[in-house]
Amino acid sequence: MSSSSAAGPFLGRIDWLHVYIAASAFLVCALVAVVMMLSSQKRKIDYNSGVFSYLKFIYASFLKPHEKHGNGQQDALESFYKTQAGVYDATRKRLLRGREDMLGLVAAQLKHKVETKELKAGKAVWVDIGGGTGYNIEAMSAFVSVPEFFSHVYLVDFSPSLCEVARQRFERLGWKNVRVVCQDARSFRLPEEDKIDPRNGNITTTGADLATMSYSLSMIPDYYSVIDALPSLIKPSGFIGVCDFYVQSIVDVSSRNYIGGAFNRHVNWLGRAFWRAWFDADRVSLEAARRDYLEYRFGTVISASERNYLLGGIPYYIFVGCQKDSTTHSGRDAIEKLNASFTESPYLSPANHRKQIDSAVENSTQEVKSKAYETAVINLSSNLPLPSSFYQNHHHRIFYDDLLPKHTQFGNEYIYAFNWEDPRVDHRLLDIKRDDVILAITSAGDNILDYLQKSPRRVHAVDLNPNQNHLLELKVASFMALGHRDVWKIFGEGKHSDFRQLLISRLSPHLSSQAFQYWLEHTHVFTSSSGKGLYETGGSRHAIKMVRYLFKTFGLTKAVQELCEAQTLVEQRKIWPRIRSVLMSKPLHWAVVGTEWFAWKAAGVPRNQRNMIIDDYYKRHGLNKDMKQTNDVSGQSIWEYVVDTLDPAVQETLISNDNYFYFLCLQGQFSRRCHPAYLSPKSHVKLSSPGAFDGLRIHTDEINEVIKRITPRSLTIAVIMDSMDWFDPEGSEASAQAQKLNHALKMDGRILLRSASIEPWYIRHFEQNGFSARRVGARFPGTCIDRVNMYASTWICTKTEELERPTSSRAMSALSLDNIAAPKRNSVEHLEI
Repeated sequence: MSSSSAAGPFLGRIDWLHVYIAASAFLVCALVAVVMMLSSQKRKIDYNSGVFSYLKFIYASFLKPHEKHGNGQQDALESFYKTQAGVYDATRKRLLRGREDMLGLVAAQLKHKVETKELKAGKAVWVDIGGGTGYNIEAMSAFVSVPEFFSHVYLVDFSPSLCEVARQRFERLGWKNVRVVCQDARSFRLPEEDKIDPRNGNITTTGADLATMSYSLSMIPDYYSVIDALPSLIKPSGFIGVCDFYVQSIVDVSSRNYIGGAFNRHVNWLGRAFWRAWFDADRVSLEAARRDYLEYRFGTVISASERNYLLGGIPYYIFVGCQKDSTTHSGRDAIEKLNASFTESPYLSPANHRKQIDSAVENSTQEVKSKAYETAVINLSSNLPLPSSFYQNHHHRIFYDDLLPKHTQFGNEYIYAFNWEDPRVDHRLLDIKRDDVILAITSAGDNILDYLQKSPRRVHAVDLNPNQNHLLELKVASFMALGHRDVWKIFGEGKHSDFRQLLISRLSPHLSSQAFQYWLEHTHVFTSSSGKGLYETGGSRHAIKMVRYLFKTFGLTKAVQELCEAQTLVEQRKIWPRIRSVLMSKPLHWAVVGTEWFAWKAAGVPRNQRNMIIDDYYKRHGLNKDMKQTNDVSGQSIWEYVVDTLDPAVQETLISNDNYFYFLCLQGQFSRRCHPAYLSPKSHVKLSSPGAFDGLRIHTDEINEVIKRITPRSLTIAVIMDSMDWFDPEGSEASAQAQKLNHALKMDGRILLRSASIEPWYIRHFEQNGFSARRVGARFPGTCIDRVNMYASTWICTKTEELERPTSSRAMSALSLDNIAAPKRNSVEHLEI
């Protein structure tokens, strides 16, 4: 027994030793067999593919020492690229992200110019600086036909090895219009034959229609001279597209108004230090000055900051720019025209501008200037580019500073993904005409699109939350660029699997830079396979998700579906009690719905508006406001308000075919039978017609800030929704807004407002400031005033008296483009103010 137990461990060790020996022998035999098999192959092994390509990349980038005996930048490039030239494309596809996006953006801009007859297809000239192996030029074929769209394409690179790969590429493709030039980008000029105007044969110096730089700017030591050479290389109407690595702190750009938005631009200090040191080993410079100087020398059309999370979150940017010079007569003329449309001022041409101003001074009338105009004057006087909004194809979106706290407070989120105001009632009350000038709160933009179908002369959409205006911009761009099928998928169903591709290749020419940045970062809203898409986003998503969760938990999913399919009110009324027993339960409302947090975060009801609901409850039940709310009067008042909202809406409006507001809440999307008017095929024809949005101006600011810069007596209608409910009854904001609206409206001009109170406290301020107020809708318990039935009352305030305008002048009002006729200075201290 003892001998066998002693031999056990020894035999165990012998067994395992045999296993190791056998395994090693097998691996050796297998390796020998592989080597013999490979050696017997007649064809050569391709060391530029598969794992060998990445081994070459690792060796050239991290192990191979740089040659120090080289003579200048070209030898330095060859030292880095010669070893890996053949595997460059295979190893850079995952590292150099954003190249295809940049090409798609510039291609979209060029195609837009073709559509507007500013460029002729087949005659465009493209210069790809630092084009390397020619990957970019071949990749462009995904967006336009390179041999057919461009008459000449030049690939300029300083590395002979990469240029040789490019020549082989275009020989394989058979593209005769592409020329590879191995030359320093600083000295490259277009050949003389490409300076001939094909229309008349005359020599011209207009230059290229497009210049691109893809991950090359960060590798050019003398980048100032290269960027300085670009304006003379491209046409006045040409574009430049750049994609490259970068690192930067938000502090660097916090005072710049011309960069097209700072969304996602900030890189934290650890990221800045790490990535700068990492790339510096390969002579790739990530300092912020390169991007900064690019933005200084060109006007920003589109700018975006992204991260390559596949490789650790490497920061990179995409820039699409144009010539920044707008100080010519035509450029200043355009700025004056834009200012006139922003403020409803009469357009003053440069020829009589000063005369008109002198006349205004004599009459002691202050000239109205928009914030965008004043910013443009300051920038031009300082030799800075204009704000990005001035370089857009459309001027719907008016310049705003996206870094101001009043805008950043919303945290890159809109509150409303759809409107909660019934436009059918608006049209009945307002009877919009073609000569109307309307000011309205944007919200989700649905009602703005409804108003535009009546073709008013102007619609000023106003919202302090930039993201609400981003949503309106997306809707406008979709009508301008997409067919009804795509528009329906995005805004009817709330999801579109190809949204990112559409955003880059179709929608981008019709969006502001800030809106493009926002939606590029939020493409998942429409492409995610989980969730309900657009209509389960925004601040109001909390309430909608909670309701769906309750339905699922209590087994009401089938009942909800039946409610949404009911074809008669009788059938709908029979189904409702089952759903109501859960949705309207008092414990739920006391625990969740009646709380102040839920009212604001989920329903978008601020504290002051919530207090108005509670005050009405006190009046209706004869309670004393000084009573302690021991019985949770607050929760009871909110519960009654919800009951008065939902019960009549279900009793009086058919959800399946007409009440798209509640159909959307229950289903998460619209149906072909139940949807807003703007989603119908007929409306698409109207809104997609040329000039449909020429009268739209989108302001990102407070209402007071907008109307005080609108020419007096120019508005005919103001739709301010329930915004007055947000004011503090103890403050002066309501009275001040009533006065400013009086100044902005024409005589007999009307204000349409809704309120959560049956008798809003601020109505008296309108009556004290030249308005007659009339309640045109009152929701008493059991009654339904519209399909939403959300508000307790609707009011029309008509201007009946002209108030005396204040004589105080604004400090900036005297800013004029005439002030920049003198030689440019580096500061604004001598600017006339």
